[in-house]
Amino acid sequence: MTGTQKADDRGQLRRRTVLAAGGATVTAVGVGGAFAVNASAGEERVEADACYKLTSETTEGPYYIDADKIRRDVTEDKEGIPLLLALKVIDNETCRPIRNAAVDIWHCDAVGVYSGYEGMGNGGGGGGPAPTETPTGTPTDVPTGPPPGGGGGHQEPTDDTRYLRGTWRTDKHGHVTFRTVFPGWYRGRTVHIHVKVHVNGEWTDAGYEGGNTCHTGQFFFDEESVLASAAVEPYASNAAERTTLDEDTIYDGSGTTGGLLKLKYNKKNIAKGVTGSLTMGVDPDAENDNTTM
Repeated sequence: MTGTQKADDRGQLRRRTVLAAGGATVTAVGVGGAFAVNASAGEERVEADACYKLTSETTEGPYYIDADKIRRDVTEDKEGIPLLLALKVIDNETCRPIRNAAVDIWHCDAVGVYSGYEGMGNGGGGGGPAPTETPTGTPTDVPTGPPPGGGGGHQEPTDDTRYLRGTWRTDKHGHVTFRTVFPGWYRGRTVHIHVKVHVNGEWTDAGYEGGNTCHTGQFFFDEESVLASAAVEPYASNAAERTTLDEDTIYDGSGTTGGLLKLKYNKKNIAKGVTGSLTMGVDPDAENDNTTM
């Protein structure tokens, strides 16, 4: 598609958005399919607007391991609240779903440890508020590497564990689903999941090869869900200081655009499981490794 065609398509969608915001119930056909708009005098938000928002790029963090587990269920034997992560990847300009993209996710377990880096321990700062008191003794629980999920450059794995990591392809609708557990936390970071989206490559018997990484980001959880999880084992045994969503310096505060997941769960019993969903708007021509942010 040429730049002129993309501009025309965006213009058509914006004109439909303006019409929809006027007050009536409208069904409009945009690029890549139809979408329904229910608008009233007090409701001017149109779902199509999300197509023009790039999902925020964030740091990769030091603990990424390149696509060596092609699977949708990444749980292995880790204990925790079941989490179904339902994602959709779209071109942020055309709104069209991106099929056959390779989506990587990775995150820590309920007590803040990353597979492949168990020797690094739990936490160690990076992304949270500065400490308010100066330590008076020699710390005994500081990991030897840079903070998980923060900056500091890539670290080589310390072991062969690979739980809570996996890569899978998007279908023709841009959907991809992972089964995992609700992440825990570690000192200096709010609860999060890392994600990468690779496009323009080739699926082979060995996995996914070539192409470009068009998105590197993180998913986040609202405070209500995290507090609910903290009352359930093994999360309740996690003694690490927790950074709230508002305190975290990686999350940019922009809601779903910034990676804040839409969550569904039984508010009286989160232990039964959580569904987290998000549509990611990406630029398929971009190169966003973000290994040094």
